Amino acid sequence: MSTYTPTQNLTALTAPTPFQRRVQQLSERSVSKYYQAFTDIDWQAHPIDPRDPRFELDPDHPLATTDWYRDKSSKERAVIGLDFVTASMKIGVVFENVLQRGLLQLAMTLPDRDPSFRYAYHEVIEEAQHSLMFQEFIDRSTRPSSTLSPGKRVATHFIANLGRRFPELFMLFVLGGEEPIDREQRRALKHRQTLHPLLARIMQIHVTEEARHLCFARSWLTERVSHLSNTKRWALSLAAPVLLGFMARTMLEPPRSLVTRYAIPPEVIEAAYRNNATHRASVRDALSGVTSLCDELGLIRPFTRPLWRWAI
Repeated sequence: MSTYTPTQNLTALTAPTPFQRRVQQLSERSVSKYYQAFTDIDWQAHPIDPRDPRFELDPDHPLATTDWYRDKSSKERAVIGLDFVTASMKIGVVFENVLQRGLLQLAMTLPDRDPSFRYAYHEVIEEAQHSLMFQEFIDRSTRPSSTLSPGKRVATHFIANLGRRFPELFMLFVLGGEEPIDREQRRALKHRQTLHPLLARIMQIHVTEEARHLCFARSWLTERVSHLSNTKRWALSLAAPVLLGFMARTMLEPPRSLVTRYAIPPEVIEAAYRNNATHRASVRDALSGVTSLCDELGLIRPFTRPLWRWAI
């Protein structure tokens, strides 16, 4: 079998721009360093026991700081922690499904010899492998899962279509979902020895490849936003804080299905998330990179600053 070796630029008839060179480099890295869900993870070596104390939430996790969680037995805390993991992975499966569909929509708008076409397909392949490993973990956990409501299914179609109709807004959606999870997983991997081996391996693979995905989304916005019409830049300025705040909370807070399953009292959710200054600061920190990017791109304007303060 032949092995791909990066050679001279063959994707353009003229000298590539800095953005095109960056995209070409990302494509080459996708070839030289990649993972597959069923060959790079030893699923058989590490069975999942819902009572494994390694699944207990970290002491600084918002829900773990509440008396409601601390008053549970060790086994109960472990099961809740595992359900939090699988719920987050299910959200990840849905998010990456939307991301793949959006990238495919975007790719169909690109001209021949545009290096973004090739990279978009590399990222689709990588996100599909991520979805496979997330779903395999969920299935092996044997824990109950949740399904999308009809309204959310409609929303996923709308967002995926942004890849073709408004790719800059779609890239903000990508960053709003990926940056908070990337931050959380990198933080968790600093204490890898305390994680279940399957969870640690999945996180390690995910953050390695997501670094490329984040770089592409950031580079796309940096390259394209300045060329948007005034109407689209105005729309992006208004949508950015609302979209980013919504995505961060979706990724970092428990879904309604988990709250219902354990009958978590509203006051516990309020204390853990809504009225938790530490958690709110954590959300802002998780979005600090994309917020700074929006500021650099002129998307944070005087009339939108109150919206940023409200949404994030």
